[in-house]
Amino acid sequence: MGFRKKNKSPPVLSHEFVIQNHADMVSCLAMIILLGLMFEVTAKFAIMFITVQYNVTQVLDEKSEPVNLYQYGPKDVATVFFYLLIAVILHALIQEYILDKMNRRLHLSKTKHSKFNESGQLAAFYLFSFIWGCSILTAEDFATNPTFLWEGYPHTRMVFQVKFFYICQIAYWLHALPELYFQKVRKEDIPRQLYYICLYVVHITGAYVLNLHRLGLVLLVPHYLVELLFHASRLFYFSDENKQKGFTLWALLFVIARLLTLTLSVLTFGFGLPRTENQGFSLAEGNFNVLTIRMTCLAAICLTQAWMMWKFINFQLKKWREHSQNQASKKKAASPKSKPHKREPTRGGAANGVVKSEDKTSPRARKAKAS
Repeated sequence: MGFRKKNKSPPVLSHEFVIQNHADMVSCLAMIILLGLMFEVTAKFAIMFITVQYNVTQVLDEKSEPVNLYQYGPKDVATVFFYLLIAVILHALIQEYILDKMNRRLHLSKTKHSKFNESGQLAAFYLFSFIWGCSILTAEDFATNPTFLWEGYPHTRMVFQVKFFYICQIAYWLHALPELYFQKVRKEDIPRQLYYICLYVVHITGAYVLNLHRLGLVLLVPHYLVELLFHASRLFYFSDENKQKGFTLWALLFVIARLLTLTLSVLTFGFGLPRTENQGFSLAEGNFNVLTIRMTCLAAICLTQAWMMWKFINFQLKKWREHSQNQASKKKAASPKSKPHKREPTRGGAANGVVKSEDKTSPRARKAKAS
């Protein structure tokens, strides 16, 4: 991991060397791109990596001031690459200065250590994205007018915050792929993480390219809230196993978020887009409002939600079995192994539960005492 003090210096360009110094190397690459702004020859190339491209000035009314809107295009690949580098650097900073220090105090096992790091990174990202997404939605009228999801489609022009939000989202989830190597993720955990990383990349990129950024933003915000609650609850659970109340609230919100996602998706692709004026397929105009694409998008969302519910049900059943086994083991430990035998009265008799002591004096002593 970058920014760490190394006790041993591995061979240059070896796997261990790259893993330990990947953040430093990425920082150098980002600095080279930034230095390109200083020279006129390279500035036009460097600015393509750093700033948001495809600016369009639009005048809404004669009295109002012109508004700067943005479209997407091939140059966005360079912008995504630069912010992918920034995501790698921030990932290393969070790991080094927050998560590693917490891990030293908790003394977790290797399995919990890996899950703690994963939840710590994702919780920070979900919190930032949720706040950012809410700030964008407050400027829209979705709460009072849900038809803005499909009215005026295709939505080829975006405000700066919306486009930059999608650029950062795509960059973050793409950066998570090399992090599987940099973080030395266990082989048994790689398939699980690959599944959800690829799902995020496909869905977010699809919403961005198909000009469905309004629907994508509305679906991402509640989803990120649910995921934030889950990973925050898991962090508290690793610090103290008795803190499990957050999982109950997460389970409730998880089901609500899945129903909300399905409802808005069916409403948009099944009822909203088929009734808009612009019907047809046109790459130049950014119009993808045809039955095939609508049904493909709806099927992809429904299958993803079904897969998530299946994983959720299996997770709950596993927790229920573990809880039942723990309760059964506690009952066995509390019950005695064998029933206690009743205490037999000693020879010499016992009257009313009081055992009388025997007279152990000799016969001669008793005669002398009697005389």
